This record gives sequence, C-alpha cells and structure tokens, in this order.
Amino acid sequence: MSQLPNQPAQRPVPTSADVARLAGVSRATVSYVLNNSPTVRISESTRRRVREAATELGYVPHAAARSLRAGHTRMVLLPTVAFPTGPLHHRFFHELESGLRRLDYTVVQYGSTGLDPDDAPRVWAELRPVAVIAPGTIPLTPQGAGLLRRSGAKAVITLGPQPVPGVHALVMDQREVGSCAVGLLLERGRRRIGVVMPEESGLALFAEPRLTGARQAAQPHGARIEPLPLRYEEESAARLADRWRTLDLDAVFAYNDEYAMLLMRALQDAGIDVPRETAVVGADDLMLGRLLRPRLSTVRMELATAQPLADLVDRLVRHPGCAPEHHDLLRVGAVGRESA
Repeated sequence: MSQLPNQPAQRPVPTSADVARLAGVSRATVSYVLNNSPTVRISESTRRRVREAATELGYVPHAAARSLRAGHTRMVLLPTVAFPTGPLHHRFFHELESGLRRLDYTVVQYGSTGLDPDDAPRVWAELRPVAVIAPGTIPLTPQGAGLLRRSGAKAVITLGPQPVPGVHALVMDQREVGSCAVGLLLERGRRRIGVVMPEESGLALFAEPRLTGARQAAQPHGARIEPLPLRYEEESAARLADRWRTLDLDAVFAYNDEYAMLLMRALQDAGIDVPRETAVVGADDLMLGRLLRPRLSTVRMELATAQPLADLVDRLVRHPGCAPEHHDLLRVGAVGRESA
C-alpha cells in the first residue's frame, strides 16, 4: 500500500495578540495602528514596530470582525451592470478607486445584472458597505435607500444622467452631449439632423437624454431632428445608408465615436460624400477618430468636480446626516474636424 508523503503541519493563523507580543504593545494599539484610527495619538516609532511585526507574522486584520464592531465595513460598493461604457466612465471608476484606496477604503465592484429595484438594495445591504454608489440603470427607491442606511451605509449615492430624490447624486447630464453635438452642426449650417439611437440593451439610459438635448438645441433654430435606430453591426449601418437619401438629412449626430465611424464607413460605401452631403459628429474623442479620413468631429467629455471624487465620497461618509447633495460631473466641448 502506497504511503502518502509527510505533509508539513499547517501553521496557525497569526492573531493580533501575536502581533502585540512581537511589537511589545497592547492589542488595542495594534488595532488602532492597523485600522488607521484617527482618534488615538500613537508615535511613529510604535506604528512602525506594529507594522513590521504584522508583516513578519503575515497578519491581516479580519474584515468581518471589524465590520461587526463598527456596524459596517470600510467597503465602498460599486454595483455594475452589463452595458457598454465609454472612456469617461473608465476614467471615473479609475479615479474613484485609486483615490478611495488612498483613503483606506476597500472598493468592491459587484455584478448586479438582473437585479430589480426591489431586490438590489437588499442584496447590496447584505455586504454591509459603508457607502454605495448605485448606477442609474437600477432605479433606487426611497425605501431601498432607507434599507441601505439602516444596514450601516453612511452614504448612498447615485450615478446617472438624472438625480434621484432623497439621496446624494453624481450627475452626468447626457443632454449636454446631444446639445453640444447639434450646436456644432448648426454652426456649420446644417438644419436636417439625424440622431442615432442605439438599439443595444442598456444604452437608452444615455441615448434618450442625448436626443432630448439635441432637440433642445435645434428648436430655437427651426432645425429638424430625426431619430435613427441603429444596431452596432455593419449590416444595420448598410441598411440605413442604403435609404439615406430618402431621409433628406444633411447631418447626423451618431451617439458616440464608435457608432459614428460605423455609420460614416457605410455612408461612404453607399456613395454619400462626408461631409459635403452629410456631416457626421460623434462623442468621446477617441484617438481612432482622428486617424480617419475625413477626421471625425466629436464631443469631448471630461470630469468636472470641485474636489477629487474620493474626497467627496469620504466627506459624505463622515457626515451621514447632511442634506442630499447633487454634483454635476460632466463638462463637454465640441471638437470640429473635417467630417462636419
């Protein structure tokens, strides 16, 4: 009968008491140092001894135990949903995550696809986050926000095109994008403007307010706005291009740069000159759009906040009783190139 090789004995998990003995301090001091407690003054030399002892032993504080004592974790929950996002959202999440880590928060992106507005707050609350930044794709009700607060969330924040009553809001008003794009086309003398409405799931949250902004910009000039359903597929773009001249349009705001490039190629393949017959404008200012011929006109979008996003979240966490705040994050500007 074969013998199993001798297995090394598993080392016991180090505890805060082990760290305290090695560093020559109390367990309370270990807790204060490793939890970065701002309420207790501890010398830098003591802090260094505690951290060195924890590193030597491989000790990591127990997050669950800490959350039981505090009633919440140091977790900021970022629920995610399955819809395409652009460069601006990637910059937003990168800036927010890196800043929150600097402030000793744990950032968790939590897949929330398929959750309805009633179930989502309960599922999020089970994790005991100290803050939740909820996407606009899952409408947050006052009851849901109250449930999150009762579970220990100090700040409940929504991120989307419109603020939500009763909670803090980070607003990216997509109407500004549509208004800016159409404003550029109006300056170039265009008055019969198509607006691409993506048929992909989840994008209506952004496309509908962009259409609203386009209409608001066009109305004082008597310009015509024509919604144009389009899938992000070559076949869909080719079908739209084939009937383009029957639409009697002299310009198009194509939702974003990716849709603009797709449609512009289809229009050119159909023999429609860009920009002589039809001007094309996108949004996002992607590098690839500058490499096209003609170069793509676009709307550049930037984050605009009075203070870093992480500092804003931290302030809301530290002052949980303050009135709901609304912060407009979006700054837009037209970039006119050869396609318009």
